[in-house]
Amino acid sequence: MIHALVVGAMALTTAALAGFPAVALLRRLRLGKAINPWGPQAHQAKAGTPTMGGVVIWGAALAFAAFELTRELALGLPMALMAGLGVVGLVDDLGSLQGRREWALNKRLKLALFLLGGLGAGFVIKWQLDITSVAVPFVGDFELGWWTVPAAVAVVTLTAGGVAVTDGLDGLAAGCCVIAYLAYGIIGLAQGQEELAAFALVVAGAALGFLWHNAHPAQVFMGDTGALALGGGLAALALLTGQWLVLPIIGIVFVLEGASVYLQVGYYRLTGGRRLFRMAPLHHHFEALGWPEPKVVQRFWLLAALGALVGTALALEGVS
Repeated sequence: MIHALVVGAMALTTAALAGFPAVALLRRLRLGKAINPWGPQAHQAKAGTPTMGGVVIWGAALAFAAFELTRELALGLPMALMAGLGVVGLVDDLGSLQGRREWALNKRLKLALFLLGGLGAGFVIKWQLDITSVAVPFVGDFELGWWTVPAAVAVVTLTAGGVAVTDGLDGLAAGCCVIAYLAYGIIGLAQGQEELAAFALVVAGAALGFLWHNAHPAQVFMGDTGALALGGGLAALALLTGQWLVLPIIGIVFVLEGASVYLQVGYYRLTGGRRLFRMAPLHHHFEALGWPEPKVVQRFWLLAALGALVGTALALEGVS
């Protein structure tokens, strides 16, 4: 436990310090984000803010996690998912830069890459790590067999997408990810998987260090570079602990944010142009109601903390 806390603190410090030269470099390279004109008008003032700052998070996290890999080979899975989806996000972010020709990844291609990552994770979990059961709260372990593979595909795809959608306000996604990773750090420690817990605290620390630069008003955005990487790592933790059924509770904000987009689109089509929310994703709805951005972020953090507490309690219910 002490080891996990120490490496987490080291990752936090590293990310916070690395953020200064990283932000300066991103500005020099003019990697400023173009703001969607369909979003809140107040956000247009953010145009040109450096993006792709997520490299600070997964750069610091993977640097420290590499030392854990020598003690636990299973950590290769969350590290590979973080790196792979981080690269996908980086390529996608290149298509959202201010004043550049847009060549962001096609949505279908991005979904295909999510599915491919989940498929790879499923095969590793099933045939390399022999993890074929899921923990069901108040019931116990339930054997899935080869259904582990499609389950992994769903967990990776939905988690990465949910975190990416949440990344729309200063500090929102980073803060919610810190809370979710801490929850899985506690679960890992309770299961005796100290290396897995160390990885969770390393990523939580790196995301917390990034918040120094991403807090309102943000000096840098994580972009899909960071959001997809964080989503992939979180999905891997849920799969490796066997506690992915509680992930929708621990990541309640990601679920609500992602669901709000699908509900908005579906309702719009079914009703011929009417809207269920004033704006989607959900955080923009509350902005449209007149909530200041910091208030939306802080209240969503509180909701994330509540979900993490409930989800962690359910996960630990069967731990002796």
